[in-house]
Amino acid sequence: MPPRKLSAKRSRRDITVEGTSAAPKFDSHRFRSAEHQQRFEAIKGWSFHRERCVQLRDDEYIDFQEEIVCRRWASLVTPMAKFDPVIVLEFYANAWPTEEGVRDMRSWVRGQWIPFDADALNQFLGDPLVLEEGQEFEFSQRRNRAEGFDEEAIAQLLCIPGQDFSGTAAGRRVWIMRTSMTTLTQI
Repeated sequence: MPPRKLSAKRSRRDITVEGTSAAPKFDSHRFRSAEHQQRFEAIKGWSFHRERCVQLRDDEYIDFQEEIVCRRWASLVTPMAKFDPVIVLEFYANAWPTEEGVRDMRSWVRGQWIPFDADALNQFLGDPLVLEEGQEFEFSQRRNRAEGFDEEAIAQLLCIPGQDFSGTAAGRRVWIMRTSMTTLTQI
């Protein structure tokens, strides 16, 4: 029997090596492993909420606007006009840790590694932060010193009167819900 002719329109995914059983049982162009592909299937029903675009007049919240300029955060406060939700889900699925205690701060997206560690995020922001060996971020330093991170004062400053941090079942204060924040804090 003569060999079959291959269609000219076959995609890379359709091509398999005949006679080998070692071919991966997952789409290796889109996923790091079969576990990551399963994770994608588990989260593919997620929906995305558009980022809120806040337009401030030049005379509104001047201190806040100056802080954005000073820290060079314009890229953070300007939402992306378009994005592909499937690619975003692939990023999240491939960033999911498969082993306990092993955290790889990069993800596999459409055949490319995408780092999301502190250096990559600082580079995205246009202001790479260089820490000396053993040096911590300012936030970490304050959080680790009990006298430098006054949660009560923070709650009073950021929250609507009578509101507070939300926390874990163990009672650890972790975050402040958006609905508990003042308007300026939300902005």
